[in-house]
Amino acid sequence: MDMVGWREWVALPALGIDAIKAKVDTGARTSALHAFQVSPFERDGQDWVRFSMHPFQHDGDTVVECEAPVADRRTVTDSGGHREERYVIETDLLIAGATRRVEVTLTDRETMIFRMLIGRTAMQALTVDPSASFLLGGSKEAPPASVTDSKE
Repeated sequence: MDMVGWREWVALPALGIDAIKAKVDTGARTSALHAFQVSPFERDGQDWVRFSMHPFQHDGDTVVECEAPVADRRTVTDSGGHREERYVIETDLLIAGATRRVEVTLTDRETMIFRMLIGRTAMQALTVDPSASFLLGGSKEAPPASVTDSKE
C-alpha cells in the first residue's frame, strides 16, 4: 500500500488539471472538486457539465475550463451540515504514481484552503499518515515534478 500524507499534490489529467493540492479527508465519503460557472449541457444524447475552476488557492488568474459527462446528481451534506445538490462526475485521479477512476462532486470551494478533497471511496490501496504532508513530493508552495508521471 502506498502511504500518503493528509495533504498531497495530485493531477486530474482528463480535466486538464496538471497539479492541484488536495486534502486527503478520511471523514468525507466522496471526493469534491472546486467548480464555478457550472453549466449542464447535452452531447450525443448524454448529460454533460461544463465548469471553470481555479486550481490554486489565492490565484484567481489561473483558470482551467473543464467538461465531463454527468454520472449523477446527489444531495451532499458538507462538514458544516449544509445540504447542497451537486453534479457528480467520474474522472481519472493521479496519486501515488498510479491512476484511478474516482467519483467527484462539483462545488464552490473558493473560500476553502484546498480546492480538492479526496474522500474515502478514492483511497483504496492508500494508507494515510495524518501527521505527514506531501509524502509523494513537492511542498506547500509547489507540486513535485513527478505529479504528472504515472505508472498505469
